[in-house]
Amino acid sequence: MRLSCKEASRLLSLALDRKLTLGQRTALRLHLALCDACTRVKTQFEFLRRAVSSYSGESDSGEERPGRKS
Repeated sequence: MRLSCKEASRLLSLALDRKLTLGQRTALRLHLALCDACTRVKTQFEFLRRAVSSYSGESDSGEERPGRKS
């Protein structure tokens, strides 16, 4: 299964919320190995996830950080 950049970015977004199927993960990894633009999109999604988590006072594991009030 060859992914377009549009489909790869959709899978990157989906992967933030749920586990992808083996086929989806494999196709996405292959696409990311060949596409610098989608690799940058993945990096941006990861950065945004960390930024929102730190802003909301949660760690990456979903636990509340000490010293931050909800």
